[in-house]
Amino acid sequence: MNLPTDAPPRWHPRLMQAALALHDNQLHVAEPLLKAHLKDDPFDAKAIRMLAELAWRIGRLADAEHLLRRAVEIAPGFTAARAQLALVLGRMGRPAEALPLLDLLFEQDGEDIGHFNLKAATVARLGDFEEAIALYETVLQRAPKQPRVWLSYGHMLKTVGRQAEGIAAYRRAIELNPALGEAWFSLSNLKTVTFDVGDVAAMEAALADHAVRDEDRFHLDFALGKAMHDAGKAQKAFAHYAAGNALRLTRHPYDRERVRRSVDRAISTYTTEAIAARPGGCTAPDPIFIVGMPRAGSTLVEQILASHSQVEGTSELPDLPLLARKVTGYPQGALDLSEGERVAIGEQYLERASVQRRTDRPYFIDKLPNNWLFVPFIQLVLPNAKIIDARRHPLGCCLSNYRQHFARGQDFTYDLTDVGSYYAEYVRLMAHVDAILLGKVHRVIYEQMVDDTEAEVRALLAHVGLDYEPGCLAFHETKRAVRTASSEQVRQPIYRQATEDWQRYEAFIEPLKAALGPVLDAYPGVPASFGQR
Repeated sequence: MNLPTDAPPRWHPRLMQAALALHDNQLHVAEPLLKAHLKDDPFDAKAIRMLAELAWRIGRLADAEHLLRRAVEIAPGFTAARAQLALVLGRMGRPAEALPLLDLLFEQDGEDIGHFNLKAATVARLGDFEEAIALYETVLQRAPKQPRVWLSYGHMLKTVGRQAEGIAAYRRAIELNPALGEAWFSLSNLKTVTFDVGDVAAMEAALADHAVRDEDRFHLDFALGKAMHDAGKAQKAFAHYAAGNALRLTRHPYDRERVRRSVDRAISTYTTEAIAARPGGCTAPDPIFIVGMPRAGSTLVEQILASHSQVEGTSELPDLPLLARKVTGYPQGALDLSEGERVAIGEQYLERASVQRRTDRPYFIDKLPNNWLFVPFIQLVLPNAKIIDARRHPLGCCLSNYRQHFARGQDFTYDLTDVGSYYAEYVRLMAHVDAILLGKVHRVIYEQMVDDTEAEVRALLAHVGLDYEPGCLAFHETKRAVRTASSEQVRQPIYRQATEDWQRYEAFIEPLKAALGPVLDAYPGVPASFGQR
């Protein structure tokens, strides 16, 4: 979000002070100034928008939405506030609600290239990648020296499998801004690009510049970590990963006890008896949920299933957690719902997910990994949904998370103890699910999928209730958009290297082993104490 662009002379002095404080990221200074100003003039749309900016920066997106709606209500012609409202809705997982706002923006000011850029990002969230690409191309025709637009354009090209063009777009962004860390990281994140000596020197030079922004700095560290990894320099690679993660953690602290408490509550709430006493729900069989840890092979499982003629791959949909968290007093509140309310929630999920669908295939995939926290809730609202748990060796999986920079939503990945603790809690809850919902979850062990792909694919399809199709073994030939970090890996035949990468870092991961505890020794099983409920 950007600050208002109105000419400063028209501003109240207190508002100008607040704008300067926001510019310098002094939120503690800006907030009382804005609130005092709005107490005197509650209808100042510019001040309301600035307070929304503040709320955005500290992660209070619902507050930002409310404030921006108020600003637009007061000043319907305030296009900057309307544009930011569309941006907030997109980030909140509600891009369909943003589209009417964007249509009105184009009516009010159809020449602003920023509107094209915002609409491209919005339709991309809805899965309209080709339209997004066309919009980005329109922007670049008008303003070809915009490195961040080239970056976004590269993301879209990568998503639809146009890898060479995506690489060229990332390289163009770097030409325009050699310190743009996200462009360097995006190249490394393709997993198929090897940096040369010149690339490494350019990244190291950018990192050595004390003026480089923190956001560029941690992206550069992750990219250099990948460069050192590819060069076989494990110690240097780990040092860069550690630096990038440490910096990221300062902005996104993680509370591992909160997740432990959530698992405790789910285990005590969702018992065999409680689930059995609440049959019904929305009986649609359409969804296939792939849950588990990120970097555990979920994109591979999705690609295999999406290669079947009856299954559509969509994306990591945010809808199920949003619906669960709307239930008053969750998780206990989910047991207090009537059957009609559970049916309605299941139908609402299907309606929200439908905006991502592009075919009439009977099944679709939701591969948001974090849905493991909500598997019992899925049973209550969508009892006929299929659930796949993609699991990978704890050290390989957790270290891969540590080496992967996630843009948002995976704050547990920035510390070895945190990621190990998160993995252990995931295994603990899924063991409980296995005990209370016998046979509901089909587990795909990544290493077993590598060792005997056909047998594992046949078992996977049988669980979903699908006949075997040879195309599922040729998954790397399937043409479809893939948004995750594994987008290029699943466009190649299956390979073993990822199962062994963690071994070169074994000297640095004692905190991870300690956090995993008995979960590490029990893999691919679970500790005997788990699931006894």
